[in-house]
Amino acid sequence: MKHICQLFIVFLSVIGINTPLHSQTKAEKQGWRLSIQSYSFHRFNLPEALDKTRELGIQYIEIYPGHRLGGKWGDQVFGYQMDEQTRKEIKDLATSKGIQIVGTGVFMTDQPEEWEQMFRFAQSMGMEFITCEPAVKDWDLVESLAKTYQIKVSVHNHPQPSDYWKPELLLQQVSNRSLLIGSCSDVGHWKREGLNQIDCLRKLEGRIISLHFKDIAKKQPGEAEQHDVIWGQGILNVKQMLQELKRQQFKGVFSIEYEHNWDHSVPDIRKCLDYFEQVCEEIL
Repeated sequence: MKHICQLFIVFLSVIGINTPLHSQTKAEKQGWRLSIQSYSFHRFNLPEALDKTRELGIQYIEIYPGHRLGGKWGDQVFGYQMDEQTRKEIKDLATSKGIQIVGTGVFMTDQPEEWEQMFRFAQSMGMEFITCEPAVKDWDLVESLAKTYQIKVSVHNHPQPSDYWKPELLLQQVSNRSLLIGSCSDVGHWKREGLNQIDCLRKLEGRIISLHFKDIAKKQPGEAEQHDVIWGQGILNVKQMLQELKRQQFKGVFSIEYEHNWDHSVPDIRKCLDYFEQVCEEIL
């Protein structure tokens, strides 16, 4: 009897060892990773933003430069100015919540010397990419640093007068450069600028590194900007965008940038996640 019990314990141990702790979703098998762009929670300090990210079950975060650290760090903000100890503490805090700091952005500077500081910072934090809008004059420097540090440069498209507000402008600068350089495709900004977001994704095929993913409301008379809405309830045709990214065999990060209902956005974002999963079940 004792021998049988011992064999049973060994059997259970083997099952435990060989049973995966996490069953991959269809999106994850496709190479798609959902992240939070921390600006979604900019009214909260960084530990609170990490807690909300964990509450949503999201394992990645892209933190914007300037996000207030709060807690024991007070009014210090996230960025390359953080000392080594603070960097370690913030990285460890994220890890303790099961979250990886996958990138930072949107970084913008007219000072060339700040670029190396940013790449060193990204490397020290274990980041994959820097979301940014480099000055046109700095492209040779930025490309050189991307190659040196092996960190991707994901170029964001703010509205006009940004140098990269439409895909053609970005491609003029990067089409002959390293594949470490590409687009952080903000699909909402394209639509707000009167561009077709599907066409924009198509034009950038092979150069999309990450996205600031969202859905937006139909423009209303007198409204300053088309605000974000729960995915699938707006005008961006989330399903069609995902189908286009599937066709391109895109693999990368979807940073959820939900810029609405600022103080109580977690339930809205959860509905976005539900819709994303529903669409992925249909198309993948």
